Amino acid sequence: MEEKQNTSEGFIPKHGGYRNLITFQKAEIIYDGTIYFTNRAFNKYDRTIGQMVQAARSGKQNIAEASMASATSKEAEIKLTNVARASLEELKIDFEDFLRINKYEIWTKEHRYTQRFRELNRTPNATYETYQKAIEHERLEICANSMICLINIVSYLLAQQIKSLEKAFLDEGGLRERMTKARINKRNQFKP
Repeated sequence: MEEKQNTSEGFIPKHGGYRNLITFQKAEIIYDGTIYFTNRAFNKYDRTIGQMVQAARSGKQNIAEASMASATSKEAEIKLTNVARASLEELKIDFEDFLRINKYEIWTKEHRYTQRFRELNRTPNATYETYQKAIEHERLEICANSMICLINIVSYLLAQQIKSLEKAFLDEGGLRERMTKARINKRNQFKP
């Protein structure tokens, strides 16, 4: 169950709310797209399906877990966010392997379709339907490259999220510091 705690008093900060994170929303699209792609591209007994789906799932789930862990551990939040990024990198390599093995082109940053995908990514409140034409394109080459584009975008966003978490930790401290400060403040309320 998702929790968004209000802390007008106490030392446990607001946490949860991961469904509002763009990284989570796009990671969910990656997960759904990976399921669609693997069901089309591989025979049902291919072990690659499970590995790719698990990497996509891990990316999404670790963003959620990091958000919930933030209540009591900035260290866990940072580590889990980085695990999400690492899982998506693993998934990206699987898509690249598919393209390479099947002798398909891997789009560069300058490729016109990569540029088009970036434009599409600027759509506010993007959903699976925003990317559906690319993800479910009849040509598997376009599907796989589109998934790579989306993974690159989320990986970049997660790197920015990690930097932001690092800054927040340096500015605000961790749980022990907040606990100590809260206890001192409470004690000072009762001093004459």
